[in-house]
Amino acid sequence: MKNSINNFAFIDNQNLYLSIKNMGWILDFKRFRIYLRDKYNVKKAFLFIGYIQKNQVLYTKLQQSGYILVFKPILYLPKGKIKGNVDAELVLQTMIEYYNYDKAIIVTGDGDFFCLIEYLIKQNKLEKLIIPNRYSYSSLYKNHQEYISFMNSLNKKVGYK
Repeated sequence: MKNSINNFAFIDNQNLYLSIKNMGWILDFKRFRIYLRDKYNVKKAFLFIGYIQKNQVLYTKLQQSGYILVFKPILYLPKGKIKGNVDAELVLQTMIEYYNYDKAIIVTGDGDFFCLIEYLIKQNKLEKLIIPNRYSYSSLYKNHQEYISFMNSLNKKVGYK
C-alpha cells in the first residue's frame, strides 16, 4: 500500500550548506533527499539556491537527486563576496504550493522565516522545522521545540567528512 501523505520540503540551501560545513562535515544531498522522503513523506523538495553559471554540474546533480531547484540571481559585492538571499522565494513558493501539500517541512535555522513558521503552525500545515545546527539558530524558534528537529546527529546518515 502506497503512503498517501503528501508533504513538501522547502530548503534554505545557504543556511543548510553553511551550517553543516561549520559542523565539520559535508551533506550528501542525494542521501538527504532519501531521508526526507522516508522520514517525512516528502514528495517534492524545493531547494532555494543562488544561481552561479559555473555551478551547472552541481545543479544537474541536485535535480537528478530529486530536488526542484528555485534559483535566485546572485549579486557580486565588493571584495568578491557573493549575495543570493532566497528568503522571499522560499516564503512565496511555500504559499504558492500551499494547497498542493498536506504539511510543510522547512529546512533552515534562519529567523527570517519566523512569520512563515508561525503561520504554518496556526494553519496546522507545519510538519517539521529542520534546523541544521542546534548550536547556531535563531532564538525566535525557542517556543516551537515540538516542531524542531536538529541535523547534528545525522552526519552518518546523510553526510560524510
